[in-house]
Amino acid sequence: MIGIQIDQSLIDEMVNQAISECAEALYSGDTRRTRQALLQGHCKDCRQVAASLVRQISEYLGRMDRTVKAVYNYEPIDSPENPPSNDLEPYVGINLVVWVERRSAALSALLETLEAVFKASQRKIGCAEASPRCFALDMKMVSDQEVQERRGLGLLAETTFLRSAPVWMRPNLSEQIPAKKIAGTGQVKLILPEMFDPELIPEGRLLQHALAVENIPQNERGALEHHLTELKVVLIRRLISDQLAYIDIAKKWFKVKDLAEIHRRKIGLGRIGGKAAGMLLAANILKEMGDDALRSTFYVPDSYFLGSDVMYIFMAMNGLMYWNDQKYKPAEQIWEEYPQIRQDFEAGDFPPEILIELRDLLDRIGDSPLIVRSSSQLEDNFGTAFAGKYDSQFCPNQGTPEENLKALTLAIARTFASTLKPEALLYRRSKGLQDYDERMAILIQTVQGEQYGRYFLPQGAGVAFSHNLYRWNPQIRREDGFARLVWGLGTRAVERVGNDYPRPVALSHPTLQPDDSPEAIRHYSQQFVDLIDLQENALKSMPVLEVLRPNYQALRFIAQLEQDGYLTTPRSLVRGEDARWLVITFDELLRRTPFAATLSRMLRILEKHYHSSVDVEFTLQISDASAQPPQVKISLLQCRPQSFLRETQDVSLSSELEKEDIIFSTRFMVPRGRAANIRYVLFVSPEAFFVLDSERARKSVAGVIGRLNSALPDKSFICVGPGRWGSLNTDLGVYVCYSDICNTAALVEFSGRGIGLAPEPSLGTHFFQDLMEAQIYPLAINLDAPDAIFKREFFYDTPSSIADWTGCEQRDCEVVRLIDVAAYRPGHRLELVMDDEAGQAVLYLTPDER
Repeated sequence: MIGIQIDQSLIDEMVNQAISECAEALYSGDTRRTRQALLQGHCKDCRQVAASLVRQISEYLGRMDRTVKAVYNYEPIDSPENPPSNDLEPYVGINLVVWVERRSAALSALLETLEAVFKASQRKIGCAEASPRCFALDMKMVSDQEVQERRGLGLLAETTFLRSAPVWMRPNLSEQIPAKKIAGTGQVKLILPEMFDPELIPEGRLLQHALAVENIPQNERGALEHHLTELKVVLIRRLISDQLAYIDIAKKWFKVKDLAEIHRRKIGLGRIGGKAAGMLLAANILKEMGDDALRSTFYVPDSYFLGSDVMYIFMAMNGLMYWNDQKYKPAEQIWEEYPQIRQDFEAGDFPPEILIELRDLLDRIGDSPLIVRSSSQLEDNFGTAFAGKYDSQFCPNQGTPEENLKALTLAIARTFASTLKPEALLYRRSKGLQDYDERMAILIQTVQGEQYGRYFLPQGAGVAFSHNLYRWNPQIRREDGFARLVWGLGTRAVERVGNDYPRPVALSHPTLQPDDSPEAIRHYSQQFVDLIDLQENALKSMPVLEVLRPNYQALRFIAQLEQDGYLTTPRSLVRGEDARWLVITFDELLRRTPFAATLSRMLRILEKHYHSSVDVEFTLQISDASAQPPQVKISLLQCRPQSFLRETQDVSLSSELEKEDIIFSTRFMVPRGRAANIRYVLFVSPEAFFVLDSERARKSVAGVIGRLNSALPDKSFICVGPGRWGSLNTDLGVYVCYSDICNTAALVEFSGRGIGLAPEPSLGTHFFQDLMEAQIYPLAINLDAPDAIFKREFFYDTPSSIADWTGCEQRDCEVVRLIDVAAYRPGHRLELVMDDEAGQAVLYLTPDER
């Protein structure tokens, strides 16, 4: 260090950086406004600049001299020995204490040179109100001996006349921070400055302080254990989530070093949001409570976080704050204006500081495909999953650096815009969360999978639940969980898209299919696969048989051959002409690998420590196909509390039911429960619905259903309609969102005889989550099944009473019929009993109680 010359430009650069950081914190990145505020003598801006300079100078000293152990920023406060020179004069000087192993003339000379050069740079700020004390740089040295003996400024952590905080510390030094052992106990007592407030201390400093406490051996912490808990709660609330139910669990499982890693991977200010919060908490629980085998099986993808405050900075700098009142507007206006909102957000620019960090992130990741995932403050919480309400975007990331950055920022902007999606705003309204200041954080992850020719996709992906609602066989144990499994990206596992059927897996009996005939297995198998086309730099959905080839490495684990009425697992290379008989079944994966047992064990551990049923999203990869048994890696993408239906005790069906009293009966994937006192049935006529000639006309049906949902007494009605309720494709069924059906007691899908798709259980989809949260029973009726009953005269011949409850255009009134049970049979109501033991659900008439 001897002989070092300090270039004036180096210090000028520090000052410019400090002004930029002040602009980011206070003026949405506008440095011009910041410099004007500094010229006008705004002291809060000067303090912000000073804080940045303190950090930069401290880091510089630590780099330049290896004997520097820590740097403290201190502020003398009023005392008889230290009176203020002027009661009106603001004190914003920079005072640093540099803790060194031993004093040296070389370091002393460096400090003096720094102070002198710094004065010239400070004058460039040009504050009209500045006094000689403003931005004065004063640096003192203290040696190890002075700290140990607590002489002079070695008192930094204890003196009542100093407010001090560490701003830089050499790694692994935390155990040397001054602390006192209580005589005779071996416990450590930390003496805090009088003005210590963890809510106000910058996150970086707070983490340093918390790490120092955590590094004290647990058996010596004593009362510091409570202080450490306080620090972790503050850090969790500031870095991750402010939801109390989450914090109550998370404070037990996060270590300060975990929180420091989150802070290191976070871009911008604010929290990382609910989706990231659930994933990280689940990973910590599994690492702590799993055995070696489990810990070696699961992992979390490479993940980065965009803080929730970045969204507000983005909105402010692009003039988008006028959309903030969107949540209070009428539903029709919310739907009408969203396309413009999306367009406005897509046209927005990002702060230069954020662009720099995103560009650095892309440089670190390389050409790996990315996914930009929503992670709002309310998402994935207890009772409010927000399942599918916000958008996530895939970025194939195969272009030039500038093209990749543009695609990433566009994906982030679209995800920001989805905070104002009608589905999300109306869901919040129905949940009483309309007034919450919802901010969207972003979770950026590398997409899990492998390259297969020109494509990139995982060998399997899906969603799993710790509590299995559907038991299609009495052997199935609810407590072992359920999974919904697809080949390729997991989008098809959580959305009801296309004429497609993911593989349902009861984890207690993974090879047990709802229908084990080869014809049914082929019919109810996956027909399309979602993947990334690396050559076209695009996300695609393609027919399975256009992608799956005999050379696919995991072929025998995910597919079987249908030949001569049988399904067989390929044991050798499949001939090219036979590839068209491949069927996605995952039979060998479920039969020959520990995947199902491992996933079930993960779910049980998480359920125990969440104190709630949970659901997770995951991908899988067979890491060693030749091992016995083959080894499977599971990537944990998401974890949240599972919404489920309240248990109903008496669900047994009466053997005395008369046939003329039964309105419908089904044996398809029956849940357990009872819905009583049903007075109305909302029926969507398939003959009228499917002849509507446009998607707009079909979506208008949802408006009628939504108005009836609001008007009818809660849980006094059920909805019955063709095809798939909630499908994004109106060719497949009735598109509705949560707010359209949240008050119904049951949602019944029927198909067959040319009506819509064959039934498919929605368990595992985002739409299913909505039903569970609203305590809505999902049912399906296949009219072609020999044991199905569907009383057509009830649905078609009973007069519609829709006009008694809402206005309706004639076309829509022909599609949607509201059946008053009393109009069909006076003095009666309906009851719906779902007996999962018997595997039957029956809707039947019963007399009103007198």
